[in-house]
Amino acid sequence: MNCIHVPQILMPNTDTDLYKWSVVACDQFTSQPEYWEETETNVGAAPSTLKLTLPEVYLEAEDEQMRVDAIHATMQQYLTDGTLQEYPKGFMLIERSFGKQYARNGLIVEVDLETYEYKKGAHSLTRPTEMTVEERIPPRLRVRQTATVEIPHIMLLIDDPLETVIEPLMARRQEFQQIYDTDLMQKGGHIAGWFIPEGDETDRIMYLIEQLADREAFNARYGLQEDYPLLNFAVGDGNHSMATAKAAWENIKQTLSADEIEHHPARFCLCEIVNIHDKSLEIEPIHRVVFDVDEEDLLKAAEEYYSAHGCQFVVRDAAREPYATADEHAFVLCSVEGRKFIKVEKPAWGIAVATLQNFLDDYLFKNRLCKIDYIHGIDVVDSLSSKPGNVGFILPEVKKEDLFIGVIKDGVLPRKTFSMGEANEKRYYMECKRIVL
Repeated sequence: MNCIHVPQILMPNTDTDLYKWSVVACDQFTSQPEYWEETETNVGAAPSTLKLTLPEVYLEAEDEQMRVDAIHATMQQYLTDGTLQEYPKGFMLIERSFGKQYARNGLIVEVDLETYEYKKGAHSLTRPTEMTVEERIPPRLRVRQTATVEIPHIMLLIDDPLETVIEPLMARRQEFQQIYDTDLMQKGGHIAGWFIPEGDETDRIMYLIEQLADREAFNARYGLQEDYPLLNFAVGDGNHSMATAKAAWENIKQTLSADEIEHHPARFCLCEIVNIHDKSLEIEPIHRVVFDVDEEDLLKAAEEYYSAHGCQFVVRDAAREPYATADEHAFVLCSVEGRKFIKVEKPAWGIAVATLQNFLDDYLFKNRLCKIDYIHGIDVVDSLSSKPGNVGFILPEVKKEDLFIGVIKDGVLPRKTFSMGEANEKRYYMECKRIVL
């Protein structure tokens, strides 16, 4: 089954200042209202996706409903006055640069929400990388449910190590019509887009993507000895937005006939596909520090937990670097007593962070006075762990291919598994599409 379709994209008319049109994903800078205030100043009275989205810093604020009403009115206005213009069906090939060595390459498509499920234990072809917090959906649904236009910031990952889909298109980008080429505000870098009209080219792209989930190739790529549920796309960013689109679609389709369900625009969600092997993607592990904990008690509990799950837990004083293999997941434990090397042999989980986090979740549930924080830098782990009562865990490097095998074997990855770019590198809104008939 093919997960994607060719969308009919809406773009702002040629008189629009794209620098003011395109703003960062609404789920960024949620603790920095000054960022959004500055963005509002930059936009002014100009047409902008800022006026079509609700920055999450304002979720459940006193004026939320007023903002939502204004968003819906502006969507209709942009459709009516020609601010938004509909292109023929097609994909958009995009290049996003950040002033670093490599630019990020992506492809704007629409994904069939019937092939996506966000609930725990899902076996759908499109699945989240991390657990979906369903309590986060209702406030987003208030914006989505009666919207006429979709402006998504969702990033879907494909595991294409041979670079068969996006990279060859980017090498030939001059063959396609360039639609935009603009700087992005608030240190967002630069973005350019080329239109690929529906036809043989889009058919070939969809075929190549579908082949990534061919059973024989899938099992060989991940070294699987049994038929785990196939995975075509892993949601890298914007999963709660995609879950909201799914929830809205489930509501809408209850009122539709079978034929209407087949073709309704709300069934399909606009998103950007990115190859997990794209050179621009820097996947960094997120380390852990547990506070108000007794190290000896923690290690004793770990030994009992892993033994109960058929694993062997080993502690060594000798300092070594953390690592992960199919047969061993190894970590560095940091405390006032210095560093220890710990490893779990014959792990029951597909990825090292799952091996650690499942134990920590169990321990913290039983020891409610302990707290945990998720840390990006090893130096910060060392600093925090040097204080009495704190224990830190340094995780091994996250291999890009491990993200998919983690989702395939474990269902979803634990929260805070990896970091994928800074806030200003997240998707900026640009393309839109109708979601009403």
